[in-house]
Amino acid sequence: MIARSKRYTNSIKDLSVDDSLSMPDALGRLDGFEKAKFDETVELSFSLGVDPKQSSQGVRGTVNLPHGSGKEIKVLVFTEKTEEALSAGADIAGLDDLIAKIKDGWMEFDVALSTTEAMKSVRSVARVLGPRGLMPTPKAGTVTDNVEEAIQAVKAGRVEFKMDKTGALAVVIGKRSFSQEQLEENAQVALEAVVSSRPEGFKGRFIKTVHLSSTMSPSVRINSTSVN
Repeated sequence: MIARSKRYTNSIKDLSVDDSLSMPDALGRLDGFEKAKFDETVELSFSLGVDPKQSSQGVRGTVNLPHGSGKEIKVLVFTEKTEEALSAGADIAGLDDLIAKIKDGWMEFDVALSTTEAMKSVRSVARVLGPRGLMPTPKAGTVTDNVEEAIQAVKAGRVEFKMDKTGALAVVIGKRSFSQEQLEENAQVALEAVVSSRPEGFKGRFIKTVHLSSTMSPSVRINSTSVN
């Protein structure tokens, strides 16, 4: 039997598993749940109808949240022009030295960017960064020669999302401290971004379910009929 906290139990006492709410109503329900002692992260969790075993049906992308994610993002840039990247706002910059540290298990950053030229060396740690969702890719906008613009986008609230091996996907949309309006606007943009990531040629129901939750709260099911 799973042990549940008193806060969690109080939150789910009026929640039915059959509830399927509009986004505003779901956010209202979330706001009514008891809060933890820290500022919880709020996210949307998706169950997708694609076949995760088919490479052509992979789903990933980025979304620029209008109100940011509420998280302090530590940005690493793989580049030979270290000082230039640091001046542009990178928290960490370098190339061979950073690759060596990563091979030894160091992972103290949230987002990795790379210049086009540096990718020749960065590919040597693809097997380390890839499973963690940290490998720079052109599709995600994390391989670029406009480093300053990329750093600003990430710091301003650009969030990357990627489907896992089970066909599930999660997108951060903010913090519990955000206003309902801020969370709703972020959620709407995130929904649109996921819908736009539908694989070309895919037929069928793309989004099976959508749930809203915070770090310590129960999840609330969103009515996904209109989403599809």
